[in-house]
Amino acid sequence: MRRAAVSVASNIAEGQGRGSDRSFAVFLNQASGSLYELETQLELASNLGMLTGGETEKLLSKAAEIGRMLHGLRKTLRREAVTAH
Repeated sequence: MRRAAVSVASNIAEGQGRGSDRSFAVFLNQASGSLYELETQLELASNLGMLTGGETEKLLSKAAEIGRMLHGLRKTLRREAVTAH
């Protein structure tokens, strides 16, 4: 779970550092994939009794919020690409 969580932030940072919106968008998609991986691992941990229901819901809620932010960033990049042409 730590690895997936770190991967979300790392992909965002790496994409931003690439200097192009196209590269940034690719890395935002990779960050989203890592976030889905993390959500799956949270569900599995909960099912295995490693997390309580309350812990799981709290963490999944935070993951959903991050997912919305990633979606917003991707949407903004698409909108900027359209207006740039």
